[in-house]
Amino acid sequence: MQYVSRYRSPLGAILLAADDAGLTGAWFEGQKYFARGLDRAGKAGDLPVFSSAREWLDRYFSGRDPGPVPPLHLIGTEFQKEIWTLLQAVPRGLTTTYGALAEQLARRMGLAHMSAQAVGGAVGRNPISILVPCHRVVGSGGSLTGYAGGLDRKIALLTLEGVDLSAFTRPCKGTAL
Repeated sequence: MQYVSRYRSPLGAILLAADDAGLTGAWFEGQKYFARGLDRAGKAGDLPVFSSAREWLDRYFSGRDPGPVPPLHLIGTEFQKEIWTLLQAVPRGLTTTYGALAEQLARRMGLAHMSAQAVGGAVGRNPISILVPCHRVVGSGGSLTGYAGGLDRKIALLTLEGVDLSAFTRPCKGTAL
């Protein structure tokens, strides 16, 4: 059974979803892939993981180190889960690129090469925004690139984390602008 709850962030409402194993989703209302994979029979509830997630998000949005994330239950393909695990290792206040993630995963899997585009597809389908920090991934040429929650939110999240955005460019077109 899946349960849902809402969180009011400074950047808009976030729908939280969870099951008995942990948090399964955190989507900005209206973002690309909103509530993808969420059981339509999900019930409103106040599971302990929702309280933990709200407290984590409160600390995050106040500019403090939010500490360890609440229990997560990542639901996706094995490839996606590998990428989402790599995302969780990107420290607050830093960024990485799709290419760097591809290189990391290729090394981990003993492969000579991994497609940065395939990595981008997995990053974009991350169901747990902010807690699994896909907003910290940028293009290798310094482009901020798209973000399922919207580029303005990506910029706001990176700014909140203290990332110097002066070296980055805003794309003129692309997905999830």
